[in-house]
Amino acid sequence: MYTHLFGPVPSRRLGMSLGIDLIPHKVCSLNCVYCECGATTSLTHERKEYVPVDEVYSELRDFFKNNPDPDYLTFSGAGEPTLHSHIGEVIGFVKKLRPAIPVAILTNGTLFGEKAVREELMQADLVLPSLDAATDEALRKLNRPRRELLVSGYIGGLIDFSREFKGEIWLEIFLLPGFNDDPQNLEALRAAAGKINPSRIQLNTLDRPGAVANLHPLPMDRLEEIVEFFGMDQVEIIAPPQERQEVKSYRSDLESAILETIARRPCTLADLEKILGLHINEINKYLGVLEEAGKVETIEEERGTFYQRRS
Repeated sequence: MYTHLFGPVPSRRLGMSLGIDLIPHKVCSLNCVYCECGATTSLTHERKEYVPVDEVYSELRDFFKNNPDPDYLTFSGAGEPTLHSHIGEVIGFVKKLRPAIPVAILTNGTLFGEKAVREELMQADLVLPSLDAATDEALRKLNRPRRELLVSGYIGGLIDFSREFKGEIWLEIFLLPGFNDDPQNLEALRAAAGKINPSRIQLNTLDRPGAVANLHPLPMDRLEEIVEFFGMDQVEIIAPPQERQEVKSYRSDLESAILETIARRPCTLADLEKILGLHINEINKYLGVLEEAGKVETIEEERGTFYQRRS
């Protein structure tokens, strides 16, 4: 069992994707209300070596000795990967170890205002930053950053990166009713996306319970209206959970393990992480499929959101 690697996880966007997690759980520069991994425990912009890179290198060498090559090597996790001060070195290591495998970075993009961060990501093949708010009011309400982060600097960093980066950029916009789906915010997001000019603009909405209770997803017909509103060829809607079962990395044994565990007693995400020894991001992927299929349901208790098998 690895500490810093997880998966491969079922991903429609990236196929068989091996996750590389460089940040402790929920150390992040944002505290998004919708985060399916829970509330941020350390809200910070401080970059440092959060996990020893030698441990990451050792796990990667072992993985490739004992497993087939994945489709992607993806830097992601339950925190912001660019907070790790040596992410550039780790990218360089995996590019030498497996030069044929493309490297993807899942990031909130909040640190792109720093030239050093942008330079470290230049070795990647695909960067998937997020931008959910193009007004300071929506940023505070939806993403809840440290007070010093302003939309102007946030978007400016994404624009600078898009001008410098030679690979592909897929910009994700997470939409929630009452937070950023009104005409003013959508117009601001459309204008910002036009300046960033990514290869793809991917609209997403709530899939599973977030860090804040009683949030609701945008319905599909509303997402389709917003695609039309953007009026750009590269705008698309991220696939619903049931399509994850169609990718080759989907493992029915992990689905069964989750169902068997919650059949004994309801569990939180943290409970499942400890019991199954899986990364929280991996568990989330399977829970999304199981909820969509009507096999599990959530209940709110004092300790948080619990998952139980639907009878």
